[in-house]
Amino acid sequence: MSGQPEVLLKVRQWVEKAEHDFTAAEYMLTMPKGCPFDTVCFHAQQCAEKYLKGFLAFRSVDFPKTHDLVVLLNLAGGPETFGVDLLDIEPLNRYPVEARYPGDWESFAREEAEEAVRLARKVRRAVRKHLPAPP
Repeated sequence: MSGQPEVLLKVRQWVEKAEHDFTAAEYMLTMPKGCPFDTVCFHAQQCAEKYLKGFLAFRSVDFPKTHDLVVLLNLAGGPETFGVDLLDIEPLNRYPVEARYPGDWESFAREEAEEAVRLARKVRRAVRKHLPAPP
C-alpha cells in the first residue's frame, strides 16, 4: 500500500474514469427506447477494468495493457483478495471487442446489459473497500 501523492493521484484518476463508465452504463439502461445494449456492456466492462487497474496502481503492481479482467484479477492476488467471489466476471471479457466493433457477434439484449452492470457494480463495490477514500 502506498500513500505517495503521485500514486494516490493515479488511483483517483483510474477511479474517476471507472465512475464515468459506470454512470454511463447505468444511465443508458434508463432510456425508454433505443438503448444501445452493446455500449452498456462495453462501459460496464470498462468500469470493472479501470477499478482493477486502480487497485493495482494503489498496490504499485505493474500491469500489461490488457482488457482481460481475469489477468488483472490474478495480478491483484486473485478473487480472494477482495473477500467476495469475483470469478463470475469473466463474461465481461468479450465486451471490449464484441461490443465495440462490427462482426459476427450475437446481438446484445437488455438482460445481458443488466447483468453486465450488475457485475461491474460487484467489482466496484469490492475494490472500493480496498482503496483510500476520495478526498
